Amino acid sequence: MAVVKATSSDIDLLARLLRAEGEGEGQMGMLLVGNVGINRLRANCSDFVGLRTIPQMIYQPHAFEAVIHGYFYQRARESERRLARRVINGERYWPAKYSLWYFRPVGDCPPTWYNQPFVSRYKLHCFYEPTAETCQNVYTTF
Repeated sequence: MAVVKATSSDIDLLARLLRAEGEGEGQMGMLLVGNVGINRLRANCSDFVGLRTIPQMIYQPHAFEAVIHGYFYQRARESERRLARRVINGERYWPAKYSLWYFRPVGDCPPTWYNQPFVSRYKLHCFYEPTAETCQNVYTTF
């Protein structure tokens, strides 16, 4: 059962984001990108208060490098649609299980990002999750 509402158009949009942001890190990298996106929809805290739909999350200003810099143009493929459905249905993977942020630094991962603690690195991306005190909703079960 879906943890966020999603139309087929939303699934395509999320699949495009997974491809644009995580394709270079394989299937798991794309699932981790999806986890962060779904977490942002469910969190309703920090920079993500009021986000209710996949398009709102994806097109939020300054949210994703792929959207900002124009490499979010490729169409959704069935393989990414399957991954998008998996995260929409609640599959979560460490280190993005509760993360609201990730980025790809040139060097080492800084200890905090947007004042949130570093969780771990997956290949080239660093993941950061809020504390329970600042964002309890991200820690709720589906």
